[in-house]
Amino acid sequence: MSTLLVLGGARSGKSRYAESLGKGQKFYIATAEASDEEMVQRIADHRLQRAPGWETFEVPLDLVTALQTIDGKGRFILIDCLTIWLSNLMIVKLDVTRETDMLCETLRTMKAEVVLVSNEVGLGIVPANAVARTFRDAQGFLNQRVAAVADDVVFMAAGLPLTLKKAVPKTPPKKAKKSSRSRKA
Repeated sequence: MSTLLVLGGARSGKSRYAESLGKGQKFYIATAEASDEEMVQRIADHRLQRAPGWETFEVPLDLVTALQTIDGKGRFILIDCLTIWLSNLMIVKLDVTRETDMLCETLRTMKAEVVLVSNEVGLGIVPANAVARTFRDAQGFLNQRVAAVADDVVFMAAGLPLTLKKAVPKTPPKKAKKSSRSRKA
């Protein structure tokens, strides 16, 4: 159907915007795990902010299987977020390139409308340590790959959506009729 990538910084309004687009049969794929008290609170806050009508799946690693299981015409799937998913992959030392390839291949075949939320982490200073630089680079490559297969890409800043990429219409525009009047040179 269609794929939208919603990028932005921390607290830019990414999730709120993505959730506002939900329609029909709505599925929420949450990638975060409650690993400490602060994350427990964040997850609870996200659940409270979410409007009723979402069926939630907690999927920290296997997004491809979750997407394939939920997929269907008329369905709306929100993945929140790719940044936490990437972090989860790196913590358990899965092959990020392979997982990204499988995700992008799956996105190309989806019947459902899919919205993916991800952080743009490359706008700040270069991180001081190798682990943080490796993560920042991996996040940038993941965002580029998903943006390439997405129909639309929106960047959120201060709660405002800025369109970076808009899908080309599936049907070509109608050609204008030629005027019956001829122009003299």
